[in-house]
Amino acid sequence: MSRRSATYAFALGFIALPASGEETTLPPVVVSTRLESVEAFDAPASVSVVDIADRAHADLAESLAQAPGVIARDRRNHAQDTQLSIRGFGARATFGVRGVRLYADGIPATMPDGQGQVSHLDLVAADRIEILRGPFSALYGNASGGVVQVFTADGAEPAQVRVQTAFGSDGERIHGARALGAIGPVGYHVAFAVADTDGWREHSASRRESANLKLRVPVGDDGTLDLVANGYRAPEAQDPLGLTRADARADPRRATPAALAFDTRKSTAQNQLGAVWRHALGGGHALRATAYAGRRTIEQFLAVPITAQASPTSAGGVVDLAGDYGGVDLRWSWHGELASRAVEIDAGIDADRQRQHRRGFENFVGSATGIRGALRRDEINDARSVDRYAQAWWAFAPRWSALVGARASDVRFASDDRYVTAANPDDGGRVDYAQTTPVAGLVFAPRDDVRVHASAGRGFETPTFNELGYRADGGSGLAFDLKPARSRNLELGAKWRGADGASLEAALFRADTDDELAVARNVGGRSSYRNVGRARRQGVEISASIPLSTAWRVDIAATRLDATFRDAFAVCTAAGCTTPTARVTPGTRLPGVARDQAWLRAAWRDGGWSAAMQASAVGRVTVDDRGTEAAPGYARVDVEAACDFAFGDGTLRAFARIDNVFDRGYVGSVIVNEGNARYYEPGAARTWLAGLRWTWDAR
Repeated sequence: MSRRSATYAFALGFIALPASGEETTLPPVVVSTRLESVEAFDAPASVSVVDIADRAHADLAESLAQAPGVIARDRRNHAQDTQLSIRGFGARATFGVRGVRLYADGIPATMPDGQGQVSHLDLVAADRIEILRGPFSALYGNASGGVVQVFTADGAEPAQVRVQTAFGSDGERIHGARALGAIGPVGYHVAFAVADTDGWREHSASRRESANLKLRVPVGDDGTLDLVANGYRAPEAQDPLGLTRADARADPRRATPAALAFDTRKSTAQNQLGAVWRHALGGGHALRATAYAGRRTIEQFLAVPITAQASPTSAGGVVDLAGDYGGVDLRWSWHGELASRAVEIDAGIDADRQRQHRRGFENFVGSATGIRGALRRDEINDARSVDRYAQAWWAFAPRWSALVGARASDVRFASDDRYVTAANPDDGGRVDYAQTTPVAGLVFAPRDDVRVHASAGRGFETPTFNELGYRADGGSGLAFDLKPARSRNLELGAKWRGADGASLEAALFRADTDDELAVARNVGGRSSYRNVGRARRQGVEISASIPLSTAWRVDIAATRLDATFRDAFAVCTAAGCTTPTARVTPGTRLPGVARDQAWLRAAWRDGGWSAAMQASAVGRVTVDDRGTEAAPGYARVDVEAACDFAFGDGTLRAFARIDNVFDRGYVGSVIVNEGNARYYEPGAARTWLAGLRWTWDAR
């Protein structure tokens, strides 16, 4: 994308701003930049808030699509996490979510090594989702290409109970309930959900169970304590694996033959407890402390061929992972005045740790496949991070404010190999990384309803345990030569808020990264990685919310993202390759990233009736580092309708939706650099969902 076209797009987004400078009532949203007293509108950052409290059916991938710069791909495969990226960061992940920080009610869902999961983020209990993009994401530490936070509602009077059930295509069944209220001074919010599906694709059935509890307890006259607990269980979610291009065209609903032969599947369980304590000290001072701990277990059966496991260094075809994790965060803040102008200062320290016991087994016994066999891997992995951070915001002039901050991070990886033989050397070891990431931003308010901001900062992303596990040269020990990817981030943005609830935002951004990580080779079921040089992600985002009348509203989000490698490097192109020979030329697009993306939702409400039409379009997406293949772009349309019926103190809502109304064939997500060229995960054809939701006051 040229600088001129980006500038034109940015300017055109603000041509239609009202000419008056009348004072506008702004929504009191304080989010994501860690400021306690500054609204997102006044921060030099791009922040989106997705309200899902009143949605009859909320899906994470669909909800995040409303934010510009965000790609959330629903794989139709619950054995794999939602594929999530922000401004191109995280798009190349083939496992979990990396490059993006995740939080639920202030509790991290991203581990110290930079890898996270979104499977336990239950939207039945959710109230809103907040997405932070741009340089200030770096204040959250390692792997902060962006930040996604899910928040549940606080319990308060009057008490309310909601019960919901829905049925849909391919045996989909979703049941949930939640209750929120208060018992004396203690607010509560409890929610449960169960979701089953036979799967749109062959061999993709799954069941997901979740439970969430949030209590808010007053502590003294000036403090509160939030207690958060959640549990998640997904027993034996079937994995149909990706398809080759030819197979995806011939029969997008089929599973890969290897998925059936090895009965590929994944079982996950996670339980977590967290606490957030806030206390006002007087004089504008306040303390906030967060502590959390949890345990996550995974058993995953892969389709690693038996012949590949003949290598003495193979880790087998069954992953058995049990991990404990936890952390603490202590923050001090003060807001007052400096030179008779408002100021806020925050400083804190956090420490996080994950300790996981990773074992690998063969996925066969004799000639029988898809069952646990002999032990092939046994190690204890430990990752720890200690971060110190500080930031200061100051409205130093009537229409000007500045925000500056920095975070100093120390991340340590250690591995204790307990499976050492004459042919399988010790893969243990330790490696440490340290990085300081400064950020700064400036905001100008030419009118009460307009903000223009500029920001700059640095970020970094360490290798995860999966990438550190094996060396590219085939030697023993961790991949000590891997460096963190370091980025320099710039953003220029503008925001407008209308008195009638209308809004318009636009941003130009650029992120230049050194030491990008890519696959070096695949041998004996082991993937190793290396740093491949520079990359650039730049583009423009525009979003708008337009109330056309008391009944109609239109929401729009659009992104143009140009993400390319800037250095040449060589890659392996097939499983078993030991020496990279295929050349990637400068200017090649980063795989997993769409250049163009657009989303539109037109919603209507009149009394108890409501309806909405949603259209989304995604451009062409390359699937490997060389850009030799690509998933074609597509557009799809979804519709939904609902009606509310009042019954005494309650309301019964009947709702229905149809996804992919025109039954278009498309690729929903891609598996970047898949060693067998099975890159493609087809999206679903036309599907439907219908249900009932009953809400009543429980007085």
